[in-house]
Amino acid sequence: MRTVFIDGEAGTTGLQVRGRLEKRDDLQLLTLPESQRKDASARAQAINAADAVILCLPDAAAIEAASLVAPDNGHTVLIDASTAHRTNPDWAYGFPELSAEQRVKISASKRIANPGCYATGFIALTYPLVATGILSRTAALVASAVSGYSGGGKSLIEVFESGAAHEPWGAYGFSLGHKHLPEMRLFSGLERPPIFLPAVGAFAQGMVVSVPIHYDRDLELRALGGNVGATIHQALSNHYASAGFVTVMPLGEAAWKEAGALERGTFLRPDSLNDTNYLQIFVSCNEKLRTCVIAARLDNLGKGASGAAVQNLNIALGLDETTGL
Repeated sequence: MRTVFIDGEAGTTGLQVRGRLEKRDDLQLLTLPESQRKDASARAQAINAADAVILCLPDAAAIEAASLVAPDNGHTVLIDASTAHRTNPDWAYGFPELSAEQRVKISASKRIANPGCYATGFIALTYPLVATGILSRTAALVASAVSGYSGGGKSLIEVFESGAAHEPWGAYGFSLGHKHLPEMRLFSGLERPPIFLPAVGAFAQGMVVSVPIHYDRDLELRALGGNVGATIHQALSNHYASAGFVTVMPLGEAAWKEAGALERGTFLRPDSLNDTNYLQIFVSCNEKLRTCVIAARLDNLGKGASGAAVQNLNIALGLDETTGL
């Protein structure tokens, strides 16, 4: 039986990963007593004994944990949920839906960097359009997003769940240097990162990432047919046709209403996919105004964190990708 050690299992992501894995009978979880969870020697022993390790730690601690792998250890797979290794070329970026080649890279790698939650939505929307030559690599995009407060970790969860007064919704990141930007640029294929406008709402889980597009500014019009929105939608549908966890919803707001995807026929709720590893893609365009919005809905703790980590674990260990998800 394969063994898995979660380094940082007491944190938000760690608890979610443990909850997904402890129900399985095909894996054995290695755990440390609470008194040894910060003991480097005990952690090193567990890391080198495990077939796979999921790092649910802050960046600096994740880098330190990766250094605990013994030089002669060629069997342990590390999956890092932090930002630390996402653009490191020695680590496979853990978004298997990016391409068939990326899935193979993950399956063969001993070092896998779990994507950021916001980045997962943005890359899922933009990479297929860049790869097919529809979205210009030089496009100057804006991405807006709202996430549940659990994305801020224990400190923000305490603010919202303590009963104390708090904001109903809060925009942040006004320095325009969000830590997800490097991976958003690199794995979308764009030459520059978007202007990114994140926000946190007064709900625990869930996320919507939206990217507006101006046809004449952002698209390679030579690659498009007469109905630009239909071409964009078809390109995304083709890319994710065999993706078990990504669904491209019907084209346009009217179709979303008919499919029951909008709350009260109007609102795209961010929490509809909570506790799943699924991601939905929405495309709505206005041919007269020559504009379009593409949006991704996902659970920031699911496909945006723990679900993706388990999916990557399954791929790396040669297991059914959907097990436990």
